[in-house]
Amino acid sequence: MHQFRLARQSDLAAIVRLLADDDLGGTREIVSDPVDARYLSAFAAIEADANQLLAVASDASDRVVGCLQLSFLPGLSRMGTWRGQIESVRIASDLRGSGLGSQFIEWAVAMCAKRGCGLVQLTSDKVREDAIRFYEKLGFVVSHEGLKRNL
Repeated sequence: MHQFRLARQSDLAAIVRLLADDDLGGTREIVSDPVDARYLSAFAAIEADANQLLAVASDASDRVVGCLQLSFLPGLSRMGTWRGQIESVRIASDLRGSGLGSQFIEWAVAMCAKRGCGLVQLTSDKVREDAIRFYEKLGFVVSHEGLKRNL
Protein backbone atom coordinates (compact mmCIF):
# COMPACT_ATOMS: atom_id res chain seq x y z
CA MET A 1 0.00 0.00 0.00
CA HIS A 2 1.34 3.41 -0.93
CA GLN A 3 0.70 6.77 0.64
CA PHE A 4 0.85 10.18 -1.04
CA ARG A 5 1.95 13.07 1.16
CA LEU A 6 3.73 16.39 1.20
CA ALA A 7 7.46 16.05 0.91
CA ARG A 8 9.65 16.77 3.91
CA GLN A 9 13.15 18.17 3.78
CA SER A 10 14.39 14.77 4.95
CA ASP A 11 12.99 13.31 1.69
CA LEU A 12 15.22 15.48 -0.52
CA ALA A 13 18.04 12.97 -1.05
CA ALA A 14 15.54 10.32 -2.18
CA ILE A 15 13.74 12.81 -4.44
CA VAL A 16 16.98 13.86 -6.12
CA ARG A 17 17.90 10.19 -6.67
CA LEU A 18 14.51 9.65 -8.35
CA LEU A 19 14.95 12.74 -10.53
CA ALA A 20 18.37 11.48 -11.64
CA ASP A 21 17.24 7.90 -12.29
CA ASP A 22 17.07 7.92 -16.09
CA ASP A 23 19.28 8.93 -19.00
CA LEU A 24 17.91 12.46 -19.20
CA GLY A 25 17.70 13.14 -15.47
CA GLY A 26 21.18 11.75 -14.95
CA THR A 27 22.56 14.62 -17.03
CA ARG A 28 20.62 17.32 -15.15
CA GLU A 29 20.75 16.38 -11.47
CA ILE A 30 23.49 16.12 -8.85
CA VAL A 31 23.22 13.20 -6.47
CA SER A 32 25.40 13.97 -3.47
CA ASP A 33 25.63 13.54 0.28
CA PRO A 34 24.85 15.97 1.71
CA VAL A 35 22.22 17.20 -0.75
CA ASP A 36 23.44 20.10 -2.89
CA ALA A 37 22.48 23.46 -1.35
CA ARG A 38 20.52 24.45 -4.47
CA TYR A 39 17.99 21.69 -3.77
CA LEU A 40 17.65 22.89 -0.18
CA SER A 41 17.03 26.43 -1.40
CA ALA A 42 14.45 25.27 -3.95
CA PHE A 43 12.70 23.14 -1.33
CA ALA A 44 12.46 26.13 1.03
CA ALA A 45 10.95 28.28 -1.74
CA ILE A 46 8.43 25.59 -2.68
CA GLU A 47 7.48 25.01 0.95
CA ALA A 48 6.96 28.77 1.52
CA ASP A 49 4.70 29.21 -1.54
CA ALA A 50 1.01 28.36 -1.03
CA ASN A 51 0.68 27.73 -4.79
CA GLN A 52 3.37 25.03 -4.83
CA LEU A 53 3.11 21.49 -3.58
CA LEU A 54 5.96 18.98 -3.62
CA ALA A 55 4.62 15.49 -3.01
CA VAL A 56 6.05 12.03 -2.58
CA ALA A 57 4.69 8.53 -2.80
CA SER A 58 5.98 6.33 -0.01
CA ASP A 59 5.67 2.64 0.71
CA ALA A 60 4.69 0.91 3.96
CA SER A 61 8.19 1.45 5.38
CA ASP A 62 8.03 5.19 4.41
CA ARG A 63 10.61 4.69 1.63
CA VAL A 64 10.14 7.43 -0.98
CA VAL A 65 9.21 5.65 -4.23
CA GLY A 66 7.79 8.55 -6.25
CA CYS A 67 7.71 12.32 -6.48
CA LEU A 68 5.95 15.10 -8.31
CA GLN A 69 5.49 18.84 -8.05
CA LEU A 70 2.18 20.65 -8.43
CA SER A 71 1.98 24.33 -9.23
CA PHE A 72 -1.36 26.12 -8.97
CA LEU A 73 -1.41 28.88 -11.57
CA PRO A 74 -3.94 31.72 -11.66
CA GLY A 75 -4.74 33.08 -15.08
CA LEU A 76 -7.01 35.44 -16.95
CA SER A 77 -7.65 33.20 -19.96
CA ARG A 78 -10.59 30.82 -19.89
CA MET A 79 -12.49 33.32 -17.74
CA GLY A 80 -9.94 33.37 -14.94
CA THR A 81 -9.46 29.61 -14.74
CA TRP A 82 -6.82 28.30 -12.37
CA ARG A 83 -4.53 25.61 -13.81
CA GLY A 84 -2.78 22.80 -12.08
CA GLN A 85 0.70 22.18 -13.52
CA ILE A 86 2.19 18.74 -12.82
CA GLU A 87 5.98 18.47 -13.20
CA SER A 88 8.97 16.37 -12.15
CA VAL A 89 7.01 13.12 -12.00
CA ARG A 90 9.16 10.12 -11.18
CA ILE A 91 8.45 6.61 -9.95
CA ALA A 92 11.16 4.28 -8.62
CA SER A 93 12.40 2.10 -11.47
CA ASP A 94 11.49 -1.13 -9.63
CA LEU A 95 7.83 0.02 -9.40
CA ARG A 96 7.30 1.34 -12.92
CA GLY A 97 4.41 -0.48 -14.56
CA SER A 98 2.86 -1.39 -11.19
CA GLY A 99 0.01 1.14 -11.37
CA LEU A 100 1.59 3.43 -8.78
CA GLY A 101 2.21 6.18 -11.35
CA SER A 102 -1.44 6.17 -12.43
CA GLN A 103 -2.60 6.36 -8.82
CA PHE A 104 -0.18 9.21 -8.08
CA ILE A 105 -1.28 11.23 -11.12
CA GLU A 106 -4.95 10.71 -10.24
CA TRP A 107 -4.17 11.87 -6.70
CA ALA A 108 -2.50 14.99 -8.16
CA VAL A 109 -5.49 15.66 -10.43
CA ALA A 110 -7.79 15.36 -7.40
CA MET A 111 -5.60 17.86 -5.52
CA CYS A 112 -6.00 20.27 -8.46
CA ALA A 113 -9.77 19.84 -8.43
CA LYS A 114 -9.81 20.40 -4.67
CA ARG A 115 -7.97 23.70 -5.21
CA GLY A 116 -10.57 24.78 -7.78
CA CYS A 117 -8.48 24.29 -10.92
CA GLY A 118 -10.43 23.99 -14.15
CA LEU A 119 -7.55 22.51 -16.11
CA VAL A 120 -4.60 20.24 -15.39
CA GLN A 121 -1.55 20.38 -17.63
CA LEU A 122 1.90 18.86 -17.72
CA THR A 123 4.93 18.69 -19.92
CA SER A 124 7.16 15.76 -20.71
CA ASP A 125 10.38 15.82 -22.68
CA LYS A 126 9.77 14.49 -26.20
CA VAL A 127 12.47 11.84 -25.72
CA ARG A 128 10.35 10.29 -22.96
CA GLU A 129 8.02 8.56 -25.41
CA ASP A 130 6.86 5.98 -22.84
CA ALA A 131 5.91 8.76 -20.44
CA ILE A 132 3.92 10.56 -23.11
CA ARG A 133 1.99 7.35 -23.93
CA PHE A 134 1.40 6.88 -20.18
CA TYR A 135 -0.11 10.37 -19.82
CA GLU A 136 -2.26 9.89 -22.91
CA LYS A 137 -3.70 6.70 -21.38
CA LEU A 138 -4.70 8.81 -18.36
CA GLY A 139 -6.66 11.22 -20.56
CA PHE A 140 -4.07 13.92 -21.21
CA VAL A 141 -4.11 15.22 -24.78
CA VAL A 142 -1.14 16.47 -26.77
CA SER A 143 -2.82 19.76 -27.64
CA HIS A 144 0.03 22.30 -27.61
CA GLU A 145 3.67 22.53 -28.51
CA GLY A 146 5.81 23.35 -25.50
CA LEU A 147 8.84 25.53 -25.90
CA LYS A 148 11.61 26.19 -23.41
CA ARG A 149 14.63 28.44 -23.37
CA ASN A 150 17.56 27.81 -21.05
CA LEU A 151 18.93 30.85 -19.25
